[in-house]
Amino acid sequence: QVQLEESGGGLVQPGGSLRLSCRATGSISTINIMGWYRQAPGNQRELIATLSAVGVLNSPDSKKDRFFISRDNSAVYLQINALKPEDTAVYYCHLRQYGNTYWGQGAQVTVSA
Repeated sequence: QVQLEESGGGLVQPGGSLRLSCRATGSISTINIMGWYRQAPGNQRELIATLSAVGVLNSPDSKKDRFFISRDNSAVYLQINALKPEDTAVYYCHLRQYGNTYWGQGAQVTVSA
């Protein structure tokens, strides 16, 4: 079993930066994909970025200018710069290994003056 725990969410002013962290515990493979999704109220969950253990990045072009993902084997991080009110959402950590998908409980990020 795998558990994911996010941290680093909160209230940020527009233009500010934030770093989210997610630590995985349990039976973690050395071959996995970790990443971040987000879900705003009334919207579907959307991909921000995933990064495999060997460094393969999957991220929409629209997310590559302000969202930066990094990781080690058991943790993944998301640096968000120049935050906008529309970035307000619950940010979910994600891990996939051996055909199984795991989600964290979510970290609320609110961008407001």
